[in-house]
Amino acid sequence: MNIGSIMTRHAKYRPDHTAVVFEDERLSYEAFNKRVNQLANALIAEGIGKDDKIATVLPNSLELLTLYWAVGKTGAVVVPMSPLLQPKGLANLLKNADTKMVLTAEAYAPLVEGVQDNLDIEPQRYIIIDGPGRPNFRTYANLVAGVSDAEPPEAGLSDQDVYNIIYSSGTTGDPKGIVHTHYVRAMYCSLFSQAFRFSPESVTLHTGAVIFNGAFVTLMPSFFNGATYILHKAFHIADVIETIKHEKVTHIMMVPAQIIALLNHPESTRENLASLEMILSLGAPLHLEHKQKLEELLPGVFYELYGLTEGFLTILDKLDAKRKQGSVGACTPFFEMCICDDDGNDLPPGEVGEIVGRGPTMMPGYYKRPDLTESAVKDGWLFTGDVGYMDEEGFLFLVDRKKDMIISGGVNVYPKDIEEVASQHPAVLEVAVFGLPSDKWGETPVAAVILKDGQKATPEELQDWINQNVEAKFQRVSQVLIMKDFPRSAAGKTLKRVMRDELAG
Repeated sequence: MNIGSIMTRHAKYRPDHTAVVFEDERLSYEAFNKRVNQLANALIAEGIGKDDKIATVLPNSLELLTLYWAVGKTGAVVVPMSPLLQPKGLANLLKNADTKMVLTAEAYAPLVEGVQDNLDIEPQRYIIIDGPGRPNFRTYANLVAGVSDAEPPEAGLSDQDVYNIIYSSGTTGDPKGIVHTHYVRAMYCSLFSQAFRFSPESVTLHTGAVIFNGAFVTLMPSFFNGATYILHKAFHIADVIETIKHEKVTHIMMVPAQIIALLNHPESTRENLASLEMILSLGAPLHLEHKQKLEELLPGVFYELYGLTEGFLTILDKLDAKRKQGSVGACTPFFEMCICDDDGNDLPPGEVGEIVGRGPTMMPGYYKRPDLTESAVKDGWLFTGDVGYMDEEGFLFLVDRKKDMIISGGVNVYPKDIEEVASQHPAVLEVAVFGLPSDKWGETPVAAVILKDGQKATPEELQDWINQNVEAKFQRVSQVLIMKDFPRSAAGKTLKRVMRDELAG
């Protein structure tokens, strides 16, 4: 079982069906498979083989999509990196991943150039996909020039070979690279096909960044079915509506901020969106008022997914969405879930505790971090750190996201990373970072600060300092609050939720 065989199969049996639409290009499965083969053969010629890591610092692009399938045929491992990373964070993750090649674009070339001296990567393995080229980079056109588009040699892959590593955090402190095998991605193909009712006639639209794990929730089943996958370079709500209308899109995945934009656009009419069979919300909780508005606009198409990149998930089916509006769904086939107390004991329905689960999309572990793997996965069960409860029917209700994790624009933002930076300011005694609701991003980070005795600093000064020193743009705080003390539990623990609830009103 390997992911690359999917493309080979469709090129043979569905050669003329539209596989990919990106900007002005429309490629059939036969044509797209040839591009995949050409890149796969180019990687082999470059000496990139099984288990070699290829990192990307790319926007949505046809080259990125091609790479996702080329590594599936060669056994190389793709490691998507966020273009929002700043140099220190990027260098940290590239080193941790044992990167052998980097693909980037003209817009992010200066960022990659800034870390080249710190990495042990051969100069010809820095690839730039667009523009006329730069002194420290080889062009993508040069990489694939004259290379055969025939099927590459059999790579001898098994379903337990690694397909990708996705970094969920660790831009400061300990990197956490979540490993997914070919088997895990094959389960994305089949399980999500069933859950979201994909078919070979489906038309999928993806408008968010395709580098994050959530993108694979619709990418994999779309290609598995030999359906059509439309990729936008970036999210623009007017373009989304226009594409849905003219391409007869059936399946789309959106984060809450995008759904809110859809609900508030004047062209979001039932007629323009009539082809949709699925709107999937994931990445952050969608507020009840928005679910109700969506149901009024497009009855019977809303799904919601709660999940961790590590591999546990629940899905709220469109047929349950109306009667279970406060829920994030139930387990799909082959998954199991329980709610546990602090001692790991199962709790009955209605009791709040930690969400614990297992299933066939579970990661084999964190890359090079058996210690972190052991603390997260016990006897095959993933301890999510999220808090919730199940009702009598087995539907999950989420009480809080992963402890203090913030999900901003669909990106996991870990307060500890920001706190470690803010605490280095000479005037700061204590800092607590938490998320507040944001119409645009879903949530946005806020820092509450206690100053040292005799020290003076304004909220604006602290905000500027923190935002200049965090390692990724999505870690920037939207405001800083200076407080005399934090609310605390009897054990002395800072109660971030109390502060968040007071500010959220």
